[in-house]
Amino acid sequence: MGGKKIKGRKKHIATDTCGHLLTVKVHAANIHDTMSGCHVFRAAQNKYPTIQGGCGDEGYRGTFVDFCAANGIKIDISKKIKDGWRVLAKRWCVERTFAWANNSRRLSKDYEISVSSAENFFYVSHSHTLLKRLC
Repeated sequence: MGGKKIKGRKKHIATDTCGHLLTVKVHAANIHDTMSGCHVFRAAQNKYPTIQGGCGDEGYRGTFVDFCAANGIKIDISKKIKDGWRVLAKRWCVERTFAWANNSRRLSKDYEISVSSAENFFYVSHSHTLLKRLC
């Protein structure tokens, strides 16, 4: 899972290990990542009840980890890298999905007024990306 702040809004997504979008939540930027992580993961579990675990970056520690422990879900939180820069394989899947979405003109800026239309355009953009790869 990952979050990205844009003009007073944050986008949080849950992906599988290939970077395919499972669920997306857009909300006001004043909600902390640890709380919004609970909402995103709960939505992903409602859609895909076979999910047994997940991973996230250090921004999701705290309330999110407690939420997962209370629901019997295994969560792996990656630590911050202190010595330079390197790719974290699981984290890279989420960042790559955000990069794919930014190729969509409609998602490059925060044009949407309603949160639901912003979420739906994220789904449309991801569907378009997957369909382009079929050809």
